[in-house]
Amino acid sequence: MTIIEKIIAAHSNLPSVKPGDIVDVFIDTRAARDFGGANVVKNLLDNGLTIADSTKTIFTFDCNPGGSDQKYAANQHYCRQYARENGIKVFDVDAGIGTHLAIDNGLTWPGSTFVSTDSHANIMGAIAAFGQGMGDQDIAAAWAKGAVWFKVPASVKINLTGIRPQGVTAKDVVLNLLSIFGANKLLGYSVEIYGPETEKFTLADRITIASMGTEMGAIIILFPTSPALLQELKQITGKDYPAIEASPAAVYEKTFDIDLGNFVPMVAKPGHPHDDASIESVRNQKIDSGFIGSCTNGRIEDLRAAASVLKGRKVAPGVVLKIVPSTDAIWTQAMQEGIIQTFKEAGVMVSNAGCAGCAAGQVGQNGPGEVTISTGNRNFEGKQGKGFVYLASPAVVAASAIAGFITTPDMIPDQPALFHATGNRDTKHVVRDEKVKQVKPTVVEGTVWIIPKDDIDTDMIFHNRYLTITDIKEMGQYAFDNLKGFEDFAKKSRPGDIVITLKNFGAGSSRQQAVDCFLSLGISCILAESYGAIYERNAINAALPILTYKPEILTQAEIQHGDRIKVDFASGNLTNLRNGKTVQTDKFYAAQMAIYQNGGLL
Repeated sequence: MTIIEKIIAAHSNLPSVKPGDIVDVFIDTRAARDFGGANVVKNLLDNGLTIADSTKTIFTFDCNPGGSDQKYAANQHYCRQYARENGIKVFDVDAGIGTHLAIDNGLTWPGSTFVSTDSHANIMGAIAAFGQGMGDQDIAAAWAKGAVWFKVPASVKINLTGIRPQGVTAKDVVLNLLSIFGANKLLGYSVEIYGPETEKFTLADRITIASMGTEMGAIIILFPTSPALLQELKQITGKDYPAIEASPAAVYEKTFDIDLGNFVPMVAKPGHPHDDASIESVRNQKIDSGFIGSCTNGRIEDLRAAASVLKGRKVAPGVVLKIVPSTDAIWTQAMQEGIIQTFKEAGVMVSNAGCAGCAAGQVGQNGPGEVTISTGNRNFEGKQGKGFVYLASPAVVAASAIAGFITTPDMIPDQPALFHATGNRDTKHVVRDEKVKQVKPTVVEGTVWIIPKDDIDTDMIFHNRYLTITDIKEMGQYAFDNLKGFEDFAKKSRPGDIVITLKNFGAGSSRQQAVDCFLSLGISCILAESYGAIYERNAINAALPILTYKPEILTQAEIQHGDRIKVDFASGNLTNLRNGKTVQTDKFYAAQMAIYQNGGLL
């Protein structure tokens, strides 16, 4: 078996599993964050469910450590009260990013399983553990049952050959991989990475690469353990862990041999993490701000790399550089090593530990028109604010902040570039008040909305500024209001309408609201060529009908925007009622139909 098959089999009491098997997986640690946590609790209470094992259940308040947003603060307090009543451990606003805390506190370990309302929970692949981001209903089920259903993914093997060039960081490695595979070529796969150079990767290196598996559409990126990694984990946790690796005869659906020696320092251009370019191609692009942190690049090694560039220098006038360590322990270590002092002398804003720019409520957000260079994992439009975000390594971000434009540490000018940035905030929202009555037919008819776009991410579907909303009736009005060309979707759509879109629909975050907004509007069905892995689960668990189709059927049935079609979930038959032509989509599989007929997972 592959690594993921070994872990899932061991946690399902099965001698072996294979791709496509649907099994109940025991979860060693079950987490909920301050975003999503209140909905998890609400799901439990609404369904009369209790906690299976409070010793394996945790809250992590990492999205808004300051509680600076009133709704976040209310949700955090709501979760604290529930935790007190049920003996649940809370890693509160002073602790840091939940996935990093789980690794550093021994709550996950090689061969273990971990779920969270964090779409980057698959960061656990860095230590050869199974981690998954899941929606509110999935996490509620895990808390109540101790296990979740899961479909075993097929595995892909990437062999990194050659020697890593000087100056190519772990962030550059993953950006090079994104430039090769894009956002959906590895969609739904478990990816294992091998090669002589990977044996030298530190825990921080592995975390950086594994944390961006979500941006590739992968279920997880897994590294087999190495003696150096196991020793590093022992130094952090004080515990001895077993080696985890695939069987010699493990079966991979695809294998790729990639020469690491051809990798170059890269940035991801604004809009998509997979829109990558060499730094040379964007050098001298002016910036307004920089951000160093996130679950991708907030380890002590990342802070040291930034400090080595900033030592004895100043951030350019007019540029704001924000640095956020991933955990409070790392913050403290940085202070003890003098790194925080270096940052402050350089004119850096240093915040308390947490997710920062990836979440709407903490430092790292930018304004309209603002150009930011960031070490984050996502730069979707609207994700880190209303500006434009380039992704790069900590050293490149630090060098760029000093220069006032994108550059590398070896090409920082004597005099920084000076500039000013302006922008206007748009706070208009479309309101929809209709109350939607939900029905559960297995055959639906509706008017078609064709949205011809790949990689529509969850921020485009339901922006993170609305994440504190817990009432489904309020969610529909915000559907697609961050998707260019479809901002008026919520106003114009009608109950029963059907959405047809392309590849990797629902990429990105684990937010349940990106599903529930369509339930709120009464959308009867969504058809896509493929879905983001977390989104697919969330939709199935919420009883939102979703189907996949082969692109040629649109032509065969001559489907146009505004046509009325009939879709049969059980058979997969799709009929264009305008011309009577019938084609075949993928039908519901048994588990999906069972959950749908049950009215949802819970």
